[in-house]
Amino acid sequence: MSKRLTDYDNPWKEALERYFPEFMTFFLADAAADIDWRRKYEFLDKELRQVTREAEVGARRVDHLVRVHRQGGQETWVLVHVEVQGQPEPDFAERMYVYNYRLYDRHHRQVVSLAVLADETALWRPTGFGYALWGCEVGIKFPVIKLLDYRARWDELEASRNPFAVIVMAHLKSLETRQNDDARLAAKVWLTKRLYQRGYQRQDIINLFRFIDWVIQLPEGLDEIFWREVQAMEEAEQMPYITSVERIGIRKGLEQGMEQGMQQGMQQGMQREAVRQLWRVLRHRFGDAAAPAVESALQSLPLADLENLMDVALDASSLDEFLQALP
Repeated sequence: MSKRLTDYDNPWKEALERYFPEFMTFFLADAAADIDWRRKYEFLDKELRQVTREAEVGARRVDHLVRVHRQGGQETWVLVHVEVQGQPEPDFAERMYVYNYRLYDRHHRQVVSLAVLADETALWRPTGFGYALWGCEVGIKFPVIKLLDYRARWDELEASRNPFAVIVMAHLKSLETRQNDDARLAAKVWLTKRLYQRGYQRQDIINLFRFIDWVIQLPEGLDEIFWREVQAMEEAEQMPYITSVERIGIRKGLEQGMEQGMQQGMQQGMQREAVRQLWRVLRHRFGDAAAPAVESALQSLPLADLENLMDVALDASSLDEFLQALP
């Protein structure tokens, strides 16, 4: 039995980027119906980062700004603010207010702010911020999605084919099994099997498994048991999807390369192995877009930078995003 802290920020960020229409449909069906999904929606996170640098109120986690078109040709800016944290934050509602009015001031468009609360405190439900003085009133009210509420709607989650049903189940199981490794293993196996049973496409299975694998981490011994279960399941289903792109295997390859380099007492050998593994990840994720010039650029980087870039390569949504992280 163990207690662990899980990084929820990156998996939620990736899930929103991959499945934004499904996110809106699952959590805010009325709002999703008002969006014209036939027209391109656009993530404007660089503009959001400019606003958040100007308005430093508390610690920021996962934020997205998305430009969408409403039915009938109207255009609006939607600020999707996902707060992934294990405890309430007293300045959260104030920050929602500050971001909202700064975005409106910058663009003079309607801004819809909404929040997903992924904490474990059932009574913490901030829905607005404001103040009044001498007849002057200002403030904001915003919709809140409390993930803990879906524990009582588990049958609904199991019946849904929306990818965010899987994401919510994985998040809740991660919270519930944080101190019970055996239950954690069972939950991870069950969730992974459901990806095949629900008939998702290959890429969706890989994407959703990345979330499950990210938020439900196992100690090494149970991790080996899990991967044997996955291999047996894929052989039975004749669908070797996950094991063919095993993220943990990539990480293990890097770790083994580091160990070999240390045993040989060769810092250069460790650096070369790190470059090789990092280049392997880039080629796997971005194909021909990862030109040899990128590999050449990696050759000159120190080992510490290469280790940090491995996480960036696994998490980046595009090669350009990875390149922006290069020292």
